[in-house]
Amino acid sequence: MRVAQTPRLPPVVRGMRIGLFGGSFNPPHDGHVLVAETAMKRLKLDRVWWLVTPGNPLKETRDLPPLAARMAACRALAPDPRMVITGIEAALGTVFTQQTIAYLRRRHPGVHFVWIMGADNLIGFHRWQRWRAIARAVPMAVVDRPDATLRATASPAGRWLARYRQPERRAGLLPLLPPPAWIFLYGTRSASSSTMLRKGRNAAKPSG
Repeated sequence: MRVAQTPRLPPVVRGMRIGLFGGSFNPPHDGHVLVAETAMKRLKLDRVWWLVTPGNPLKETRDLPPLAARMAACRALAPDPRMVITGIEAALGTVFTQQTIAYLRRRHPGVHFVWIMGADNLIGFHRWQRWRAIARAVPMAVVDRPDATLRATASPAGRWLARYRQPERRAGLLPLLPPPAWIFLYGTRSASSSTMLRKGRNAAKPSG
C-alpha cells in the first residue's frame, strides 16, 4: 500500500488494547457511542480509535459532509478522552479497512488491536474488500444492534465466522487471542441510526 503521507497516530505504548471503530459517522449518534462504550468496557480496552473514513466505497458519498465536520461532531458526542477521534485513513489515502489495519499492525506490532462493529455492519461484511483478511488480521467484536441480531449471525460473513466465535464470557480475553477470533456482545441497544437521522434532516429542509 502506498501511503499518501505519514499519518500522525495517537500515542500508544506496547501492550495497549485498542479498539478500531470505523465508519462514515454521517452523522454520529448515541448508538455509535453505545457500541464503542460497550466494547471498551467488556473487552477491557485502553482506547477506542474512531476511524472516520473520508468515504465509504459501498455508499453514495456525493452529499457526504467534510471529514473535519464529521470528526468534530464525533468529538462533541464522545468527549471521553479514551475515545480518540481520528482521520488517519485520509492521510493513508485509502478507504479500505484491510489496508488500514495492515498499516497499523506494521506500525505498532506490540499493540493489541481489535476491530469493532455493530451487528448491522456484519450483515453486509462479506461485501467489504478482503473481509476474510480482516478477520484473520485482528480479533473482532460485534455489538448487538436493533433488528440485526439474527440477520447478522445468519449472514454470509456470520456463517463463515461461526467456527471462530468465542463465548461472551471470554470478552476480556479477546484482544489477546490470535485471529480469527470474534465475539458477539449483547446488552443495551440504541434505535438511533445515521440513515434515519439523515432522512429526518433532509425532511426538515425547506423546499423550493
